[in-house]
Amino acid sequence: VDIMFAFPALLLAIVIVTVLGQGLDKAMIAIGIVYTPQMARIIRSSVLYIKEMEYIEVQEAIGSSDARIIFRHVLPNSIAPVIVYGTLMLATAILDCAALGFLGLGAQPPIPEWGAMLSRSYSYIVSGAWWAATFPGIAILLSVIGLNLLGDGLRDILDPRLKT
Repeated sequence: VDIMFAFPALLLAIVIVTVLGQGLDKAMIAIGIVYTPQMARIIRSSVLYIKEMEYIEVQEAIGSSDARIIFRHVLPNSIAPVIVYGTLMLATAILDCAALGFLGLGAQPPIPEWGAMLSRSYSYIVSGAWWAATFPGIAILLSVIGLNLLGDGLRDILDPRLKT
């Protein structure tokens, strides 16, 4: 798993799509494979942090079952960082999917995909049809900024250390 962190995510996704073949579904599988270890690491670190908290020790001392501790205390308290990181990871996945589409490894025509739209409209920029590349780029930009702001807002809401 740690070997996957040694390579850039997009490069690894390109290799996986090359092995699996072109297509939107293959690109999504490749992006999922690339980002699964990162999400697993976030989940693991969050659970390990919560597991060492004092109230978990209190629950163990009073004889609560492991299932009760997991479902009543560990999971609800460790889900916030996972949700926040998931929204930020989704924004990165959108960028990676657009990059794969731009390179011709993502969705194939006639399936619309922002990266493929940018790739096909790249030649129209010099002929004066700037909007052909501008609007898919703006759509990617707004989606990524929106998801990053959502993740930041969720972090502000869900992180108990930030509450005053």
